[in-house]
Amino acid sequence: MASISQLEFEQRLIAFAGTIGTHLDRLLAVAGSRAPRLIEAMRYALLAPGKRMRPFIVAESARLFDVDAGQALHVGAALECVHCYSLIHDDLPAMDDDDLRRGRPSLHKAFDEATAILAGDALLTFAFEILGSVDTHRDASVRGELVADLAKAAGKDGMAGGQMLDLAAESENVADIDRIITLQAMKTGALFRFACLSGAIMGKAAERERSALAFYADRIGLAFQVADDILDVESSSAALGKSTGKDKAAGKATFVDLLGLTGAKAEARKLVGEAQDALALFGSRAVVLAAAADYVVGRRK
Repeated sequence: MASISQLEFEQRLIAFAGTIGTHLDRLLAVAGSRAPRLIEAMRYALLAPGKRMRPFIVAESARLFDVDAGQALHVGAALECVHCYSLIHDDLPAMDDDDLRRGRPSLHKAFDEATAILAGDALLTFAFEILGSVDTHRDASVRGELVADLAKAAGKDGMAGGQMLDLAAESENVADIDRIITLQAMKTGALFRFACLSGAIMGKAAERERSALAFYADRIGLAFQVADDILDVESSSAALGKSTGKDKAAGKATFVDLLGLTGAKAEARKLVGEAQDALALFGSRAVVLAAAADYVVGRRK
């Protein structure tokens, strides 16, 4: 498979972050709102500087099937709303109790706890408002499939369920690799899976193509979390823009705890290789997705 350099990949990612940021800004305008403080809080979280990796993967998976870029941008915006909602709620005192997010005070610190809860709720529901729009796709059955898949990724069998398992891990203190893989596949991996499969849904891809993207997504989702655990050890709060060492302080087992730092790095590279192998079906069309897998484990924040 042909390849692109990490520098070129990062330039693409930065350019896309600007594009999706402008789109999100337009979608969530303050003008005409009957609850301006709520909109202000939603915008604080949604428009904060970030890599926008998940919507970027939506756009790249959509390109495999020649999906309209504007439609992919709409789906990416919906996914980013769900991701940002999860960050708001993760930071709450009842969850991970974090004061720092993306290098700024967490939303409940910048506003207040009640506003943070409502802003998270509103971003979650706004995601489905976006997906339900005809601008997302003219085919109502495609919009319905996107809504159902994102709901599943965010709900009891996905991100919310994974967060519940993560909270339980604080008190149970069980160091089991299979359990951590299951937890992270739900909490982190489910949104990556939606990001990859949304392009296939919009492009009405064959089952073989969907399966390949699902496998790729599962591997990079897990690799992303392994890399996060490594960064939690090797990096700083200033570099990451969020607190470090909180999982260890809470008694949660991480991939670094179970595999060691060297073992965790080896596992991350193994997962990247498996993810890239799954893209062989798409040939040179998937070079950006292949580079995304490398970026996931090579990032410094």
